[in-house]
Amino acid sequence: MPELTFIPVLGVGQVRPGDDLVTLLGSALAAQGIALLPDDILVVTQKIVSKAEGRYVALRDVQVGDRAAELAAVTGKDPRLVQLVLDEASAVVRAAKDVLITRHRAGHVTANSGIDQSNSGSSDGDLALLLPADADASARNLRAGFAERYGCEIGVVISDSFGRPWRIGTVGVAIGASGVPALWDRRGEVDRDGRELKVTQVAIGDMLATAAGLVMGEGAEGVPAVLVRGVKLPSRDVPAAALIRPLEQDLFQ
Repeated sequence: MPELTFIPVLGVGQVRPGDDLVTLLGSALAAQGIALLPDDILVVTQKIVSKAEGRYVALRDVQVGDRAAELAAVTGKDPRLVQLVLDEASAVVRAAKDVLITRHRAGHVTANSGIDQSNSGSSDGDLALLLPADADASARNLRAGFAERYGCEIGVVISDSFGRPWRIGTVGVAIGASGVPALWDRRGEVDRDGRELKVTQVAIGDMLATAAGLVMGEGAEGVPAVLVRGVKLPSRDVPAAALIRPLEQDLFQ
């Protein structure tokens, strides 16, 4: 593997519903004197994708049902937020004081169905931001937009921050991907001793998301995307959905 470069995309500003992310990110890169190259990978935060796609809900407009009220009493969370969490979830995995873990309808197991209120652009805390309706489709659209606008085939990863069982702290995960193998299946290859790899599948999408997260930060840094250069990957295009373990293989549900 050659030297890798992680370049923060700066100066994008506040993203609003309907904004063209290809224009915003492309212009920001140009202002930094950066031209896209083939095999570049752009890691984009879920937050600006959701904002551009208008995935906002005003808490004042949420009607709270009985189940949400029950879970709000258990968790101590705003009942309106809990209702949104349930609306976005296919199942509740765990509920305890200050904790609500769900399986998002896209398959992700995460806190609060991935719903976020930080850096939402709302000073009164009334707005909640949902995950993209289809993050892999969002990644495909971004990749196609860059190819059309700049004539360059790049990879796109849409990243979010998830916690993990048995570990404290969040790491980056890929919830959408296009033009990269989000999951690299290396079974059937051999190691240096000539032994066949039986189970090795590499979460390339999550690795890229976490590495880019070191540059993006998790607070007020204001870095919504990172250009990754120098990664050499197999050409297979595998979406982020491939990273989700099928329910029948989930030993911890």
